[in-house]
Amino acid sequence: NPTEVQMSQLVLPCHTNHRGELSIGQLLKWIDTAACLSAERHAGCPCVTASMDDIYFEHTISVGQVVNIKAKVNRAFNSSMEVGIQVSYEDLCSGKHYSICKAYATFVAHSSSGTKVKLKPLIPQTEEEKIEHSIAAERRRMRLVHKDTLKDLLTRSPHETELETRDGSVAVPAEKTRVESVELVLPPHANHQGNTFGGQIMAWMENVATIAASRLCHAHPTLRAIEMFHFRGPSQVGDRLVLKAIVNNSFKNSMEVGVCAEAYGQEMSISRRHINSAFMTFVVLDQEGRPRTLPMLAP
Repeated sequence: NPTEVQMSQLVLPCHTNHRGELSIGQLLKWIDTAACLSAERHAGCPCVTASMDDIYFEHTISVGQVVNIKAKVNRAFNSSMEVGIQVSYEDLCSGKHYSICKAYATFVAHSSSGTKVKLKPLIPQTEEEKIEHSIAAERRRMRLVHKDTLKDLLTRSPHETELETRDGSVAVPAEKTRVESVELVLPPHANHQGNTFGGQIMAWMENVATIAASRLCHAHPTLRAIEMFHFRGPSQVGDRLVLKAIVNNSFKNSMEVGVCAEAYGQEMSISRRHINSAFMTFVVLDQEGRPRTLPMLAP
């Protein structure tokens, strides 16, 4: 497959958190880079991240292990394409391989003038590629209705009148979990067109979401899943990105954190541009690796 890209990265201490595990933000940057290279191989021109579908993480990765990422274009539409990504890690001591996650990203091709490019169709070769090519159309339809589905959910969802009771739990005010952070987009954060890498924005969003989750549980949370990232517009070098996160709800063993990114230029008077939003699910693991019971949240 001419669009296939394989990337292998050795996990170093600079890539990890306090537990010596690979930061999910760093992994998202690697995933986005590999997927972008695959998209550009097919398009023959620069591409930007339009969205990243839900991701579920099966394992954590430790220092000294190797992350293997394989990305290839599943299907090309008019000016966008779906890239499938498979992530695994390799234990160099045992030689064993473990699956980490699968992801699907949508990229849009742009010419040097910034206009969208009409893409050539992709012809699948293997049986697996033919299946992914067929299913890609349905996944695209689901992405297009995703935003409307969330809006409809907000209007139809019944409002809870009472907090869930949990023995021995003290409700934490949601406001105490709120986080706001600002990042300045510098040249190392952007591609050759000056647009901020999608993976970099996702990494910053994961960072503030982790802080919000920590404020609820007063522990170091583990990210288990990310609901679809949808990029609503670009940001460039020199922009300020405002990243906001808050815990939306806590369940017995998991919590949902809502996070969004907004951008503005040097002039604060100019209204902020909504760049991205996502929902992330965290758990807190005990010493045996089992999910702990979490405090209640008081909205």
